[in-house]
Amino acid sequence: MKKKVTLKQMARELDVSISTVSKALRNSKEISEDTRDKVQAFAKLYNYRPNNIALSLKNRKTKTIGIIIPEIVHHFFSKVIRGIELVANKRGYNVIVGLSNESFDKEVINMEMLANGSIDGFILSISKETLQQQDYHHFNETISQGMPIVMFDRVVNEINCDKVIVDDILGSKKAVNKLIETGCKNIAIITTKDYVSVGRLRTQGYLEALEEHKRIPESRLILKVDDKLVSEDHLEVLETEIELLFEQNKDLDGIFAVNELYAIIAMKVARKHNKRIPEDIQVIGFTDGVLSKHATPSLTTVSQHGQKIGEKTAVLLIDKLENEDEEERYQTVIIETELIERESTK
Repeated sequence: MKKKVTLKQMARELDVSISTVSKALRNSKEISEDTRDKVQAFAKLYNYRPNNIALSLKNRKTKTIGIIIPEIVHHFFSKVIRGIELVANKRGYNVIVGLSNESFDKEVINMEMLANGSIDGFILSISKETLQQQDYHHFNETISQGMPIVMFDRVVNEINCDKVIVDDILGSKKAVNKLIETGCKNIAIITTKDYVSVGRLRTQGYLEALEEHKRIPESRLILKVDDKLVSEDHLEVLETEIELLFEQNKDLDGIFAVNELYAIIAMKVARKHNKRIPEDIQVIGFTDGVLSKHATPSLTTVSQHGQKIGEKTAVLLIDKLENEDEEERYQTVIIETELIERESTK
């Protein structure tokens, strides 16, 4: 008997993407007939069988929740996991954590592996590569086969499921309003490329705050950095880009960064340019992590309340698992952000 293969192995052998293999197996018209035939023939040859998620759910419960997150070192995600575990353990559930490492392929593989009878449902935050490709077939497949999903932080409107988010626009407006109220005239934003939903929304909040104060947003003060620069291997490049922002804007007196790391590096660059914080320049970040509390000076930041997000996602998922007969209703829960004022602002 030939050994069963996985989606990943088939994709590698046929030199196509995991998404292409998955769609070909479903006879998707997005895939050419020739490619569909090749994939299906290969699957038949090696006894490939899709995960029978629905059967697994109908016959037994694992009392285990699968969590898929983009990265483990991020303070926010660790707080969310803590919140999920607190609620899950109280209600008799265990959790398994899988990492996508911001990769679409790894996200699909993780879901395939965990959904094969290992868990009852998913809590997840979408990888940046998935958001960039806008390919959500693996979420729809999982839900259509009877396994509920709850998304948090990075979510998409295209998927019908429960979601838990913060009001990124309002949180950003709180930060920018603080900078304006304390006298900043030239406020820059350090943000992500627009395909990452939270970065896009936080940038929108920055722009709206300026407009509400009758200030015209200036492109010279908007720095959109590549998300790859967040990794340890690229921090020097990130710092160089922020240095360029300072060099090209000598009048800079306020910075709003859409995450903690950007803010910390901005403070480092400010000191290199002999700017006193907060006397000469004020800085606010997003996500109240360990770095914010222990930076010098300590960083004013927008707290997302990660543990509350985790707790709410777990409640939503477990309630859905334990009330399967109820009519399908989906809700988006918004967790309120809070501006934590520290030494980097006046």
